[in-house]
Amino acid sequence: MSSPRLFLVPTWTELEWTIRPQLEAWAEVASYDPIRSGEPDAATREAFVNVGLEELERLSWGSFFVVGDTFGTATAVRIAHRRRDAVRGVALGHGCLSWDMDGDRAPINRELWSAMDQLMGKDLASFVRHGITQLTQGSYDERVAGQMVERVPQENLRAAWRMIRDHREPIGDLLAKIDRPLLLAKHEGCLMFTDEGFEDARAAFPDARTVSVGRAPSADEDFAPALQEFCAAVLRP
Repeated sequence: MSSPRLFLVPTWTELEWTIRPQLEAWAEVASYDPIRSGEPDAATREAFVNVGLEELERLSWGSFFVVGDTFGTATAVRIAHRRRDAVRGVALGHGCLSWDMDGDRAPINRELWSAMDQLMGKDLASFVRHGITQLTQGSYDERVAGQMVERVPQENLRAAWRMIRDHREPIGDLLAKIDRPLLLAKHEGCLMFTDEGFEDARAAFPDARTVSVGRAPSADEDFAPALQEFCAAVLRP
């Protein structure tokens, strides 16, 4: 059996996938920078999806798994929906059905979001270097955060953050339409994504595999074997 192919979808930049070396030990892996455009106006969900589709076109993969995490999940499910015929399965870190912030079972913690939004407005570089580190409870250290600052134009990042703030993504609806094997990963103790949001996603897709890890899945080495087992189960004759 050939190695599975993984298309890693980040929120902003492929630097977020710090476990890529572990994944490359057993899979063919590709990723991209959704926010690579030099124009802030291009920081839209559709643009992020289109850049990913362009990369997949360049790769010419006949089949693959789509893997997303944090606020890259909305981009990931749209890519999987557009390339449904080639997608073998979908794996999502911080699994949830939407990014709603209101109600008893809101998937996103509005208070923390507001605090991060204020920091973003005051000092963008500090948000990336320190806010993301704190927000993810050390999933990304300041070295990685510093690399993100260097790679991502600040105005593009500001525009992308506004996009996340202003759109409530229909992740669950798209997953139902994709109708492919699903792995949902929970970041235990996450400050931004709520337990209720994950539980509602698990209830909506009872056949999905699930895993809990201590950090953001894209930066947690324990997510790699769970993803490997998921891919192997899907590809098993």
